[in-house]
Amino acid sequence: MAEYNILGVDIGGTKCAVIYGRESDGALTIVEKVKFPTTRVDETIARIVAETESLMLRHGLTADNTASIGISCGGPLDSRTGVVMSPPNLPGWDGIPIVKILSDRFCIRAGLHNDANACALAEWRFGAGRGLRNMVFLTFGTGLGAGLILDGKLYAGTNDNAGELGHIRLSPFGPVGYGKCGSFEGFASGGGIAQLARFKVSERLQMGERVPWCAAEELDGITAQKVAVAASEGDELAREIYRISATYLGRGLAMVIDLLNPEAIVIGSIYARNREMMEPYVLQEIEREALPHARRVCRILPAALGEQIGDYAALSVAACLVNE
Repeated sequence: MAEYNILGVDIGGTKCAVIYGRESDGALTIVEKVKFPTTRVDETIARIVAETESLMLRHGLTADNTASIGISCGGPLDSRTGVVMSPPNLPGWDGIPIVKILSDRFCIRAGLHNDANACALAEWRFGAGRGLRNMVFLTFGTGLGAGLILDGKLYAGTNDNAGELGHIRLSPFGPVGYGKCGSFEGFASGGGIAQLARFKVSERLQMGERVPWCAAEELDGITAQKVAVAASEGDELAREIYRISATYLGRGLAMVIDLLNPEAIVIGSIYARNREMMEPYVLQEIEREALPHARRVCRILPAALGEQIGDYAALSVAACLVNE
């Protein structure tokens, strides 16, 4: 029975985590996770190193019995050289050779992928896409990130920019996402749903109507979650907002199906939590827009790893190094 120890490092804009996992015959067990705030770049790197050292000491891990370290981080980055290149949510991370820093310090092979690609690896190896050769993963959280598994391996593109589906414009007008109004991310993200909600609620308020779940003074604080709660309670306006998002999501997915012919598209976060409300409109749009032969072989699935996907993502980068 193949069993090995792996480490994961999840670097985020507000918090980081170091994770110890053990993989055995395709099953991953998360043994321990340590979280801490993201601060200045030098402090954060020092904390990553220190927490990794402590974790290894507690569990008797060494360079001899630990297979690899996987790092998940927001882009842009260069996965081939292992360098983080000025992500917008990580000020000061300019040309940071994080793979070299960790591999030199611990004498363990390390690898780096952007967070969407790492999440795609996680859902493919351990989640909803397990056993598939062609899969697309969409984050559908605060923004819309994507990772592509093509012909049984991650496809990152020439310089780690493959899968930036959020930038595709689906409409000349609409909520802004990825710096572009009417973009895929504008319609299919938490931020985009909040923008749609502000527009629709403002429309009702200016007509003198009352919106039970959002008074005029609460307009700026609308979130996708607040709209989802109202929709789940049967509010028609809230359900219309999610219908619009789901319709454009389906329109974007039809393009993905026609272009990549995947076996499945796995969608996380907001879609996974609101599947019952969104799925009929998504499938209706795919039925209308996608090529029949490609449509018939593609399933639309909710992500399976839930709130632990960030932990699995970093560890999945490590697990893929073992099998290279």
